[in-house]
Amino acid sequence: MSRHKALILSNARIVRQHDIVTGTLHVRDGKIATIDTGTSQLPQAQDCGGDYLLPGLVELHTDNLEKHMKPRPGVLWPALPAVVAHDAQLIAAGITTVLDAIALGEVREDTQRVALLDSMMEALRSAREQALLRADHKLHLRCEVVYPGLLPMWERFRDDEAVQLVSLMDHSPGQRQFVNLDKYYEYYQGKYGLSAAEMDTFMAQQAANATRYGANHRAAVASYCRQQHIVIASHDDASCEHVHESLDAGASLAEFPTTQAAAQASRQQGMPIIMGAPNVMRGYSHSGNVSARALAERGLVDILSSDYIPSSLLLAVFKLVELFEHISLPQAVSWVSRQPAQAIGLQDRGALDTGLRADIVRVRHLENLPLVLNVWKCGERVY
Repeated sequence: MSRHKALILSNARIVRQHDIVTGTLHVRDGKIATIDTGTSQLPQAQDCGGDYLLPGLVELHTDNLEKHMKPRPGVLWPALPAVVAHDAQLIAAGITTVLDAIALGEVREDTQRVALLDSMMEALRSAREQALLRADHKLHLRCEVVYPGLLPMWERFRDDEAVQLVSLMDHSPGQRQFVNLDKYYEYYQGKYGLSAAEMDTFMAQQAANATRYGANHRAAVASYCRQQHIVIASHDDASCEHVHESLDAGASLAEFPTTQAAAQASRQQGMPIIMGAPNVMRGYSHSGNVSARALAERGLVDILSSDYIPSSLLLAVFKLVELFEHISLPQAVSWVSRQPAQAIGLQDRGALDTGLRADIVRVRHLENLPLVLNVWKCGERVY
């Protein structure tokens, strides 16, 4: 469909910011023109059969691309096909705007994540330039502040025009995500297949790197972001002290607080709180940290991220509505659309309102499973 043609979606339950309207949505020139009650009798109108229409989902943090580039241990997939397949999976999940979360640095220097960085960034850039992507792809640079080689990486990629968000991470043992050293041991021994002696050496090295590099790297990255007005997110804050450290760095988003105390402190400071949709679906954190369901029940969630499972974003929306009477469908939808869009300054999308981009997802709720039937981006059908 040309963007100059009209799109009419009728007989739909249209999920707006504060209510649900049964009626017809009109699109002109890639934007939402009107929303009417009642059914359109125009021959070109598409009958949605009572399905939901949601705004296109906005994803701030997904490392899903890595799974396509290294689908199995030791297997590396060509970068450009991996990016295109990743994009297709996002669109099928209803995600029309995505910040691909690219890790700058890792807890080990010899990992595939570090080795794949250049090819991943180049493939994303090439796919955008060749118009191979159906979703709108931007960048979230995840900076591992304890990684010795972080700053050279940061300086190479920080000026990419697609960068919308930067997070400050510290995955050293004994704090934030891994306050519980047993969980740290279990996670990284399983991830890298290390012996007990190798794990002891690894943990000692990570603690030393945190002492040597952490504060300086955090300060350098944060200073540049503040100068360039790039949105900063904290990552895995576990305490009130962590929250204030993030605020001092200039963070305006609280990404994945690991305790209720950190989430409450973030709320008191006016920082929108991002939690993982997989955490919502599972009912608990894979690292033994605070449950996203528990935070949502207490009003301490503003944004959901699919993290490592794109389909979890829409599933979590309907799961929260099912679990908690005080969470309405429009509210839960805003956590995966309008709220994340506004958090990074994208004011032109994230809601089904007149004048905004016509990023639309048609969803059929079947036996407690929300199924994505169609997706439009700027009024163009892309799924």
